[in-house]
Amino acid sequence: MGRVNIDFKPVWFDSLGAKSSCTLVRTPDVSVLIDPGVAVMQPSFPASWAKKLYWEARGRRAIGKASHRADVVVISHYHYDHFTDFDRGLYDGKLLLTKNPNEYINDSQRGRAEHFFDNLCRAFGGVGLEEVLQEREPKTYGDPLEDIPRARDKDFGDYNRRRRELFGKGRKWFQNRVKNWKSAKLIPELKFKNIEVKFPEGKEFKFGRTKLRFTPALFHGIEFSRVGWVFATIIERDGEKLIHSSDLDGPIIEDYADWIIRENPDVLILDGPMTYMRGYLLTKTTMRRVVANAVRILEKSDVKLMIYDHHLPREPKFKEWTREVWEEGKRRRKKVLTVAEYLGKKPAVLG
Repeated sequence: MGRVNIDFKPVWFDSLGAKSSCTLVRTPDVSVLIDPGVAVMQPSFPASWAKKLYWEARGRRAIGKASHRADVVVISHYHYDHFTDFDRGLYDGKLLLTKNPNEYINDSQRGRAEHFFDNLCRAFGGVGLEEVLQEREPKTYGDPLEDIPRARDKDFGDYNRRRRELFGKGRKWFQNRVKNWKSAKLIPELKFKNIEVKFPEGKEFKFGRTKLRFTPALFHGIEFSRVGWVFATIIERDGEKLIHSSDLDGPIIEDYADWIIRENPDVLILDGPMTYMRGYLLTKTTMRRVVANAVRILEKSDVKLMIYDHHLPREPKFKEWTREVWEEGKRRRKKVLTVAEYLGKKPAVLG
């Protein structure tokens, strides 16, 4: 990247054999560990169970080692390939910037967050989570589709009717989630002797000349994705910029691709579509959207390096399904690589 204002080190990613997108980013001002979680590959992954466990254990050790070099730990959401519950050594002495567990969260992640925050409270504060819960202030929530007008209004021809039906069901699901948020006690930001926890969505933090910025809550994949919401991380210093997308699944949503293009990062850590779920969670229409959005990012931004990894290298034909993306990178002489390739290795899924 020329001047070393932002030093990027992939800690563990799917292409190394276990589910993760853990990244260590260092500047002269601060070291940031993003999404310190790892999980074993799915049953369909072409490797023995022993090999999968070996890769998961290696990933966990790598994350633990990287945590010793970090001042800040970022947790974009509460899936186990993005956070670890619980390892005191991983979080001790850190500023934790974690997904707000009180809103824009599905039921299963709220449960995981409660368990995680209870562990934090007991390990660092000597109290249980129940002892720090608070009453909520009244709050209203608008239609999430208002934040993604391009995706909301996109013309899919014959698929438009089905899409309107899905949006209707999605709005009902969202309103039920809002009811759950309002009825639950508030998990507050925390500060104990050796740890501080803040909820960073939509906020900016400064460390010397380094800025850490965070998006508001974004859909984890398609509109009204039942697996919940995430946030993306932007790190910039003296004109250099890195984006860690978390789980946008491609991105599927056109407005999220527009946002990345406007940000115009030097390094983009972009998770890909779940090609191993084609025909189930990933339809042909969604796949076309994903590929078009990734190609457009390469075409319309000045990104120099795009790490295209998480979710993608979980089945051996992932480059066939996303062929246009890799070809666009070559055509524009931009580096589009899995983490394994970035490290000079072959993705584990390819044997």
